[in-house]
Amino acid sequence: MRSWRAFLKSFVYASEGIAHGFRTQRNMRVELLIAALVIVAGIFFRIAAVEWAVIFVCIGLVLAAELINTVTELAVDLLTQQYHPMAKLAKDAGAGAVLVTALASVAVGVAIFGPRLWRLLFGG
Repeated sequence: MRSWRAFLKSFVYASEGIAHGFRTQRNMRVELLIAALVIVAGIFFRIAAVEWAVIFVCIGLVLAAELINTVTELAVDLLTQQYHPMAKLAKDAGAGAVLVTALASVAVGVAIFGPRLWRLLFGG
């Protein structure tokens, strides 16, 4: 019984981490807004199940990368309050990971929604 409580408690801790990211990270709020718009577009265009799967994997990867970037920033700030070139590189690399996942997700969005938008706008 105790292990189940610990297991369920881990979800509470994870939820607190996600909530912290949402409260403190402007980019995460922007990414969630974009995710909501993509979901609305998916409903509008009636995308296929496999396309939904790819969209949700992309959303999950971008949000997870943002949370990992937040971890990197917090850990570096905990380690040192002074400027250090390696601290900057650690933070830049974390931000770069978010950018890579976001750009890959944009490419997926273009592949899924591009042809549909083209037909909607230009009828071809």
